[in-house]
Amino acid sequence: MGKIKEAQEILISLGLPPEQYNVRSALTLLSLADIKEDDDWSSAKPARRRIHDILNFIDDKYNVRYAENTRETIRRQVIHQFEQARIVNKNPDDPTLPTNSPRTNYCLSDIALEVVRSYGTKRWEAAIEKYKGISPTLMEIYSRKRKRHMIPVTLSNGEKIRLSPGEHNQLQADVIEKFAPIFAPASILVYLGDTAKKNLVVDKKLLKKLGVPVSKHDKLPDVVLFDKKRKRLFLIEAVTSHGPVSPKRQFELEEMLQECKTEKIYVSAFPDFTEFKKHISDIAWETEVWLSDIPDHLIHFNGDKFLD
Repeated sequence: MGKIKEAQEILISLGLPPEQYNVRSALTLLSLADIKEDDDWSSAKPARRRIHDILNFIDDKYNVRYAENTRETIRRQVIHQFEQARIVNKNPDDPTLPTNSPRTNYCLSDIALEVVRSYGTKRWEAAIEKYKGISPTLMEIYSRKRKRHMIPVTLSNGEKIRLSPGEHNQLQADVIEKFAPIFAPASILVYLGDTAKKNLVVDKKLLKKLGVPVSKHDKLPDVVLFDKKRKRLFLIEAVTSHGPVSPKRQFELEEMLQECKTEKIYVSAFPDFTEFKKHISDIAWETEVWLSDIPDHLIHFNGDKFLD
């Protein structure tokens, strides 16, 4: 196995995500460790290098030429992540240097250097464990960040779930926490999609009981609520990037739900009036429109048929 492949293996073991153990990242690690193709990893040194120096090393020792205008890519997509994972230190000789200083340089951290030098030896596993005990892996760091930005949702039964961040999922959360208590009080959440995890909540037992094809639940609207008291099934599309309940969409759903004898209420949910106006010509008759920023009201597209 060549040094580039070995460097990638080191980065994988350090817990970096796939974007950070590509060839470019591996070559950067080799430069910062001052490792050439025929060197032993045990000879790694904490070379202090500017981005320009890193590119020169890669060109000179590995015959891979990156254009000078690639410097920002290396900085943003390799070095920055190496810093986050505590693989490198920035300006270890002078931490007071401004970010845009031409003297800005990077150097392997002591713990990362220990890992690199142990590659291929009996000390390797112990060095990796020591690194992980001191420095959280980048995948762990990113996972924590994603969790901090997750959208908390409290269901009617008090259960708390989290949706991945985004405008669409925020609107779905609003449907559950604002729409449901007003227009479908004490309803049961039958289905909830998530842009990152399509089937976040699926009550297959209840779907089957209602006559909804369980095998096709992923074709349901974004949020499905069942009002047990009034025997109503609310089929709600959260409209941000995707469209509302159009005549075509309504026909498709009616076809799919022909065995479902429960009264069906079709709702197009929008974050605000501005988004609603973009889709107004596509909304089917005999449906409802709800706006998150005025949650106490519905816009009826169904003549004299009103929700009681």
